[in-house]
Amino acid sequence: MELNKIKVLYIDDEMPNLLGFKASFRLHFTIFIANNSDEAIKILNENNDIHIILCDQRMPGKSGVELLELIRTSFPLPIRMLITGFSDIESVIDAINRGNVYRYIKKPWQQEDIITAIAEGHKFYLANSLLKIKNDELTKAYAELDKFAYSVTHDLRGPITSIAGAVMLIENDRDIESIQKMHVMIKHTVEKLDQFITSVHDYYKIQRGELQIEAIDFRELLDDIKSIYSIAEKVDHINFKTSLIVKDENFRSDYTCLKIVLNNLLSNAFKYQKNDNIEKIVDLSIVVNKEEVKIVVSDNGIGIRPEYIDQIFNLFYRATSESLGSGFGLYNVKDVLKKIDGVITVKSEFNEGTTFEINIHSKK
Repeated sequence: MELNKIKVLYIDDEMPNLLGFKASFRLHFTIFIANNSDEAIKILNENNDIHIILCDQRMPGKSGVELLELIRTSFPLPIRMLITGFSDIESVIDAINRGNVYRYIKKPWQQEDIITAIAEGHKFYLANSLLKIKNDELTKAYAELDKFAYSVTHDLRGPITSIAGAVMLIENDRDIESIQKMHVMIKHTVEKLDQFITSVHDYYKIQRGELQIEAIDFRELLDDIKSIYSIAEKVDHINFKTSLIVKDENFRSDYTCLKIVLNNLLSNAFKYQKNDNIEKIVDLSIVVNKEEVKIVVSDNGIGIRPEYIDQIFNLFYRATSESLGSGFGLYNVKDVLKKIDGVITVKSEFNEGTTFEINIHSKK
């Protein structure tokens, strides 16, 4: 960063000192001045990117040490420096202990000393800022990991417990019809367990994997998707409509990521149908241009209540209990789209259906 972009707040109760400081360093740094604690706090509230705070020790009301201690509580990132005379050495020690002062500058100060102190302090500011960002990211990651671990163990244990219970019932049951019902229940539970494990696997690939950018054959991609849902289309009596318009063959992206997006959206469209619908419809439309692909997935299923729309992309969130879900699907979709330069919008009417529109830019 250029020195003149470093923002410095100088606090002193004597106006000549403030004006002299600003005149001396206005060409070197971006200078803010305050002649009391209230004014200093006001400037800090209005400018949350102040890098360096220099404060004179001998001030009425709050001393420099006391003011820096107060500032540290609400504004921990700016680097704090104390300007003091030689006779105030006890204040220097106090400042280090209470105000966590980066360094002190003796009066009368030299211009070169101030410039050097601010430049070095700014390096420390950048290091602290980066450390805070990483610490915040780590805290968020730990919180998500806790939630992840809880949900995974819960969602794995539930189906396994159901299967174990069904097996015990079968062992003591001699009625063929009852056993067949249990068999169907076990089959559905295993299918849902497999879907959950696939979602976890997708989540892991998204978080850890690197993109494999290549020219996308959308005809091959569509064939892959249609083969996945061909059985569900017949078994669940769903009219699965597809359309593909390729205006340019050179669209580049990650094939696996595109497949994850389509698979998750279509899985939901098939899963959340209304049982009493005379005609169940899932519609997939893909239009490919050189710079962008537009994908629309729509259905006439149960839809999403308006109060849930803003939460459906959150990890582990389930907007309905009508069909078991992992809470990974739409989270994975949004995470994938961040990686491949895509955006998603959703429109839904409860009990009428849902439409997802995705726009993804081609990668170089």
